[in-house]
Parts: sequence; C-alpha cells; structure tokens
Amino acid sequence: MAKSDPNRILRLLPLFAGGLGGSLLLINRLTNIEVSASQSRSDALGVILAAVLILVGLIWQEIQPRDPDRVDLIGEEGFELVEDLPDAVKTELAWASHLLLTNTVTRSLIVYYRGRVLLRRGILAKKREVKPGAILQRVLARQKPVYLVDLKVYPGRIEFDYLPNNTQGVICQPLNNRGAIILAANAPRSYTKQDENWIEGIADKIADTLNTAMEK
Repeated sequence: MAKSDPNRILRLLPLFAGGLGGSLLLINRLTNIEVSASQSRSDALGVILAAVLILVGLIWQEIQPRDPDRVDLIGEEGFELVEDLPDAVKTELAWASHLLLTNTVTRSLIVYYRGRVLLRRGILAKKREVKPGAILQRVLARQKPVYLVDLKVYPGRIEFDYLPNNTQGVICQPLNNRGAIILAANAPRSYTKQDENWIEGIADKIADTLNTAMEK
C-alpha cells in the first residue's frame, strides 16, 4: 500500500485559508445591507488576499517536491549466495549488497554473472532463475545501464518476473559484458543521479573482483 504524503496538508493549507476567507467575506457582504466606502475597500482587499492564497496553494501543488509513493514489495526477505564462490567474491558481494540496500531506495537486488545468479538479497520473489529479456540483453550488449523509472508503464516489465511483482523502479547496471546487477526499488522515480553514479562505482568494483577471481 502506498504511504501518505506527509506534506499534503501543508500544501493544501493556502487553498483552505483562501477559500475560507473568501467565503466569510461573501457572507459578511450579503448580511450587511448598508456598506460604507471603507468597508468596500476592506472587502476588495480581502478578496485579493484570498485570491492570492488560493493561487499560492495551486502553485504549491505543482512546484513543491512530493515524496514518491512507496509500497511494501511483495515477497519474503532473504539472502541467497552461491556456495561455490571464492571467499573474496562472497565478501565483496555481501558488502556491496548491504551498502546498496541500506543507503539507497533499493529493496531487492540480484547479481547475475555468466548465466548464473550469484546473489539474491532483500525482498525476494519466488522465481530464482534469471532469463535475460530484451532489456537486460541490451544492457549486456551495450554495457550501458538502463534505469526504468516507473516499471509499470514499460511493456518490457514482464521480463523482470524474477523481481517482486509490485516493483516500482529498476536499474540494470552492467558488470562488463558478462553480467549485471539488477536493483529493484519500492518507489517510482526514486533513484537520484548521485545514486546512479554510486551504483555504477560499486558495480565496477564488483566486476573487477569477479573478473580477477573467476576468470582464472
């Protein structure tokens, strides 16, 4: 279920204040039979102030940053690591995955390398096998990351059936041309450019470790 926006009431406050002020001015004007010149000027000023408040409220609806709608990913939390990996690789993957899960919006991640799933961590889907679809294949071929900011609007989302089925955003970060880290977020448009740069740096480190330890 999506969490409520904590700033929603703050953004709506000028709209409520302007609407209430305008309504009270109208009621006051209708209930007074005789209206003096000074009262007319006061009413006009009040109407202007109410209109400004309403306008500010409408502008805030557009320009105030809103927290992305977050969901609880469907699945069970777990940590699966291939047993026959060298100790150096196990340590590297455990360290890197912990950093990504605790310091970004990532809630589930998979390390796929040379046709094998080396690690799954976070909220896990039931399906363990990764069968590269068109998007992941393009990442491997071009060795360039792909960030799907709002997964539900992409027709290609069906290839990510190995992630929780309510995943909101996905980054496929290549590990050279041999694999990728696939990261799932619980909110759309939630990775920042800084997050993307940091993920790229961690992926480069993992790729170097895998290349050194497993290509011998």
